Amino acid sequence: MIDALTLGQLRTFVAIAEAGGFRAGAARLRRAQSAVSHAVASLEAELDIRLFDRSGRRPVLTPAGIALLEDARAVLLKVDTMRARAQGVGMGLELELPVVVDTLFPLPVVGEALLAMHQRFPSVRTQLQVAPLGGPLMALLNGQCALAVTVGDDLNDARLIKEPLGTVAVVPIVAASHALADRVRQRARLRLEDISEHLQIVLSDPTAMSTGRDFNVLSPQTCRVGTQEAKLTLIEAGLGWGRLPLWTVKRALDDGRLVKLPARSLGPAGESREQAYVVYRRDRVRGPAATALRDELLARHSAGGSA
Repeated sequence: MIDALTLGQLRTFVAIAEAGGFRAGAARLRRAQSAVSHAVASLEAELDIRLFDRSGRRPVLTPAGIALLEDARAVLLKVDTMRARAQGVGMGLELELPVVVDTLFPLPVVGEALLAMHQRFPSVRTQLQVAPLGGPLMALLNGQCALAVTVGDDLNDARLIKEPLGTVAVVPIVAASHALADRVRQRARLRLEDISEHLQIVLSDPTAMSTGRDFNVLSPQTCRVGTQEAKLTLIEAGLGWGRLPLWTVKRALDDGRLVKLPARSLGPAGESREQAYVVYRRDRVRGPAATALRDELLARHSAGGSA
């Protein structure tokens, strides 16, 4: 009977499917392989179906196993969320609040929110890191932070709650000495193919979340860098063009060191706006300081905090 199913059986099923084998699943769960095999066999008996094809060197999900894997994940996520809420009742103040912020998001906004949080909870030590692309989300999923800020809609995970924080202006730029800057000064119409002929400076994802995917990479010739600071330095040196958040380059644009590429294909007057989010785990406890920081970030969005 299905009422006899246990959470342990479901966790074992999911662990084996994700780890790619009974031995790896047992190691992930820190259980004996025989116990893991017995749990899956019991689950299959309860459901009266085969979840894994064991005829090869590695177990492979059957069509029924593939169909039920997402159901098992959904059940476990709801249970973990319920447990987190129960643990959060009467939870004490955090000793430390680790936060990871997308490299595109304006740090002055984060600083204001952290200051307001610190005034309420001065004893909480804050640990702030800045990471591009999948970095903030992966830090949340790995338990390395309690709260994150991310920019863009390309990367998602069902275990995360994303609340909108407004938008971030992103502009394509080159050094004033670059050939594309001459085209801008001559008021020549810039088409996408004109820009893509030149080397593009691209920020690399330090995680595997975007493996096999590129975001806003338009040129066949690229130079990939690990930090936004390196990207800006290479653009200022005249090596190529790239897209950066307006808040980081506004001063250099105003004093003429950098030039914005007003190509309509890259957004109105060359400017696009990326949605920003405050993100946290739905199946983890969010303590008082993390909640306060989340509220402060959202309050700045409500007050018109787009950058």
